[in-house]
Amino acid sequence: MNDDLRNIILGVVAAGISAALGWLARTALSRRALRRKQAFLGLPENSESLLVVNRDPATSEPAVHRFDVYALLELASLIKDCGANLQMVTQDNVQQGFGERTEFCVGGPGSNRRMVAHMSAMLPGVRVNVDSEPGPDRGAFQIGAERYRLDPGVTEYVLLARLTAGQRPDARPVFLFCGQRAITNQAATRYLARNHQRLARKHGNGTFVLLLKVVNSQAYGPDVVELVEDVTRAAQAPLPPAATAPSPASHRAP
Repeated sequence: MNDDLRNIILGVVAAGISAALGWLARTALSRRALRRKQAFLGLPENSESLLVVNRDPATSEPAVHRFDVYALLELASLIKDCGANLQMVTQDNVQQGFGERTEFCVGGPGSNRRMVAHMSAMLPGVRVNVDSEPGPDRGAFQIGAERYRLDPGVTEYVLLARLTAGQRPDARPVFLFCGQRAITNQAATRYLARNHQRLARKHGNGTFVLLLKVVNSQAYGPDVVELVEDVTRAAQAPLPPAATAPSPASHRAP
């Protein structure tokens, strides 16, 4: 065997080893990223999850707004990526506690009874005005001492929350997507899908409540979303006395 042939063989072998090592490294990184995603979402391989569907308050018949359907599809894709299973159930047909299965709950208190229960139990510092009559505070969020009004199609808000029950280390999280309009629910699910790695790095696998602003949805749909503030502390504390009086049509934790 001459030197040229030996060099060719050695080069091929070295290239094969490098390719194999690169594949192994990429596979290991991909698996680690998947495990982190599963841990953050509370979705181990073959685990069970619950997808709570709201209703469209604008119709008298049981129906789901098309933007909420898009939100559910975004979440179903996340669940599938983790290798988990999902059960879809309507907001008025859930009769179980939380912590046993990861739950994704979509829609504000005006369209989702399950959301009302979760907010009353875990977010006493949040009030949502569900008055059907026109007015400046219709759809507004009260979070602690701050109020966030709805300007349809221009400036709209949505809460994205990851909540856990008690101190149980094995408790599965509940994710809330509580928006002022259906398109903001989709914006929050898309924000979670796009930013779950960053959120996991910042918040770990613990509780957080984020206030997001959807900008100019009439032009950009659910794509332009800004983080307004981490409102975890205010949302979990009782409302201040000055914020607990008006509007009997508002939702407030008892």
